[in-house]
Amino acid sequence: MKKYIFGNWKMYLDHKESIDLANVLSKKIKKNDTYEVAVFPSLLSFLEVSTKLNNKVNIGAQNCAWVSKGAYTGEVSAHILADVGCKYVLVGHSERRHIFGETNELVRKKLEAVLDAGLIPVLCIGETQADRDEDKIQYRLKKQLMKALEGIDINAENIIFAYEPVWAIGTGTPCLPADADDIHGWLKLEIKNYIKGEAKILYGGSVNVDNATSYLDYEMIDGLLVGGASVKSDDFLKILDIEYKK
Repeated sequence: MKKYIFGNWKMYLDHKESIDLANVLSKKIKKNDTYEVAVFPSLLSFLEVSTKLNNKVNIGAQNCAWVSKGAYTGEVSAHILADVGCKYVLVGHSERRHIFGETNELVRKKLEAVLDAGLIPVLCIGETQADRDEDKIQYRLKKQLMKALEGIDINAENIIFAYEPVWAIGTGTPCLPADADDIHGWLKLEIKNYIKGEAKILYGGSVNVDNATSYLDYEMIDGLLVGGASVKSDDFLKILDIEYKK
């Protein structure tokens, strides 16, 4: 079964570093039936990174506006992203929710905007440490799914999910692979209430070159949303199981 390996570059790289990384990935990665690879660079570097990747790696955006056009200074719409070759858009990433205050309602609007533009949303969901301590993991995930998906007519091939426990992101303390697999299995059943077909769910949260394979070995984990490790070419390529030497 094909796995999805997505690299979220966040705001780690400047423009030159982004182009250099894209050049390396373009030389080393070939399209195959084992993995689908996508990267999410900064908007400033989006077009040139896309050109360097030359269709060998899919490209996505880290964020988008909730409307298609208008007087929204500083925003970029999903339709504009579609015009420049974007395939995926991250929606509801934990950093957007917790640093920038994006609500479930705004996440829903962005999800609808991405779908309306013909792009594939990567809907991110996850519980906090407080939820975990209070045994509210399922409560939090159910609420996020319901607010985002209720009433939307959508097929599984038009959306990807990412389970990213907030307490694991950037902390160096990932969710154990077996625990992540259990949650993914539960999520797949829960998501059937909202979409047609079998949901694809990636795991994200302190994924690195040492633990990536252990997640990919589990049946319910359809791939990885990699953060910091995705901006180091040797680490990202090792995660893809490609022998790489500088």
